[in-house]
Amino acid sequence: MERMSKNDRNLNLERVLSIILRMKTKLPETIFFEDELNDEFSTATIQARKIDKNYRYLHKTIFGEILHFLCYRVIATPIAKIYLKAKFHHKIVGKEKMKEVKDTGYFLYGNHTQQMADALIPSFVAFPKGVYVIVHPNNVSMKVFGKVTPYLGALPLPDDLGAMKNFLKAIEKRLDQKKAICIYPEAHIWPYYTKIRPFTEKSFHYPVKYQKPVFCFTNTYQKRKNGKVQIITYIDGPFYPDPNLNQREDMKRLRDLCYEAMVRESQKNTIEVIRYERKKEND
Repeated sequence: MERMSKNDRNLNLERVLSIILRMKTKLPETIFFEDELNDEFSTATIQARKIDKNYRYLHKTIFGEILHFLCYRVIATPIAKIYLKAKFHHKIVGKEKMKEVKDTGYFLYGNHTQQMADALIPSFVAFPKGVYVIVHPNNVSMKVFGKVTPYLGALPLPDDLGAMKNFLKAIEKRLDQKKAICIYPEAHIWPYYTKIRPFTEKSFHYPVKYQKPVFCFTNTYQKRKNGKVQIITYIDGPFYPDPNLNQREDMKRLRDLCYEAMVRESQKNTIEVIRYERKKEND
């Protein structure tokens, strides 16, 4: 076995001291970013499948609907509730606002700061309505779990026009069933990020197209007495499309209403688990 050089020993010692210092002072890890719109900090590495016209968005048989109910309500919902309570002591504020739209489908927009929790929280925000989440194709591309996520409500973004037609049919059907459709407009996961990244009005095409109300929810991180992190989700809305505006104007208006509400709610964060800093040009 090769003996460790003095430089290697010093480097390892520096790393250990850095970890100990962080543990003692509880300093957050620092992540450097360049582009708020496109940088991705998810740790998952998945080869996305192509979502073409052959991808099945809707269950063709009653068996498929029963399987969705079993996976979503009987199995996943109780497990998700236990996970969110045990890990994050999860709490929702403002759920009474959802009563106004109990008789129609609607759209949900949220900030994207957790890999697992972000797949689960919309179900409890919209409960007792079922919720379908528009996702990246990665979410249906995993060898085992990727076959389950469609039955949990995942709607992967289409890759061609044939798939787009089926994708829109699925959204229309779920809205007709008075379900909720959830979208993460920031698109990329930034774990534990405490601000709201700028996002475009592009994803607000759907509520304008279907003339459905919009809610936004903001996941915030709170410091508990035991030093652990709590997620508190704040709900804002409903915001309604304005038929007197043209499509582009209304998309921007709805986007701005959600963005402003989310920025306001994000100021309620009380702990920074991970610090994000913009990378300098000479770094």
